[in-house]
Amino acid sequence: MRPVADGDPRLLHHVVHGYRRAYRLAGSGPAVVLIHGIGDSSATWADLIPGLAGRHTVIAPDLLGHGASDKPRADYSVAAYANGVRDLLGVLGIERVTLVGHSLGGGVAMQFAYQFPERTDRLVLVSTGGVGREVNPMLRAVSLPGADLVLSALRLPGMRVQARLVTELMRLLNTDLGQDASDLLNLVDALPDATARSAFIRTLRAVVDWRGQVITMLDRCYLAQGMPTMLLWGSRDSVLPEVHAHRAHAAMPGSRLEIFEGAGHFPFHSDPVRFLSLVEDFIATTTPADWSADRWRELLRAGRPGTAVGRPDDARNRAVERGLRDASERSAT
Repeated sequence: MRPVADGDPRLLHHVVHGYRRAYRLAGSGPAVVLIHGIGDSSATWADLIPGLAGRHTVIAPDLLGHGASDKPRADYSVAAYANGVRDLLGVLGIERVTLVGHSLGGGVAMQFAYQFPERTDRLVLVSTGGVGREVNPMLRAVSLPGADLVLSALRLPGMRVQARLVTELMRLLNTDLGQDASDLLNLVDALPDATARSAFIRTLRAVVDWRGQVITMLDRCYLAQGMPTMLLWGSRDSVLPEVHAHRAHAAMPGSRLEIFEGAGHFPFHSDPVRFLSLVEDFIATTTPADWSADRWRELLRAGRPGTAVGRPDDARNRAVERGLRDASERSAT
């Protein structure tokens, strides 16, 4: 593939299954896929793409329902997004990738690795979803009926100024939400019409309800043994708290964990230089996962550590099981 000379790769498009999929493509070398979070787009990676493209082929899609991609009345589940990433890679002729996923995109990256382990070299999970019920109350509220009216009201004349004033106040008060308020407000700006708002709400409701997150990776993360994994998190993440980082790190033996002190939900915006350095070092110092059908079968048959024949085998393990259930509901995907 041709390297892209400028620092802002143009948006390209392919029609897959009848829907237009937008994506950014840059560089040459081993492939790295950047997967954005809910309501966001490939533009969120603008500061990172040029640096990564020096040694890698970088693909940054706009997930269906986001950015410049189509926004049909469709399946916006995490599993469907993983399939969409696979299909785009198929169109581009790319077999194996390192996945970098932020927030919802982290959940998509983990789902991709679960569904297509033979195509996954590494995982970089950034403030990723799917690690616990806890999530910002505003997102729980948006999952409720009537959310479309609230999002529409935020675009009324005068509301933008008021929202900016509230954002600035939270920043001045040095609240955790103040670290992320500006980025979160930009997500509202990315919902210009009813079609975009509907896609956003459908995506959110696939992963969040009034009680919090409704999917989990904790029950299957033991399958990632042998998969190089790095977790990156902001210490003042107001959307998905830092405790999720340590929970995921403990559940994924061998994973690396890096905390960005003082950063919020978008550590790659807060310190793009450090973020890029960590990702490049991680790729350079790890060997791509060597997936084996026999090994996968062994892991499935053994089950999660601490269980026997799929059931807790003593009081301690029953407590572990309860903890996993309390952390997040199981996903049926």
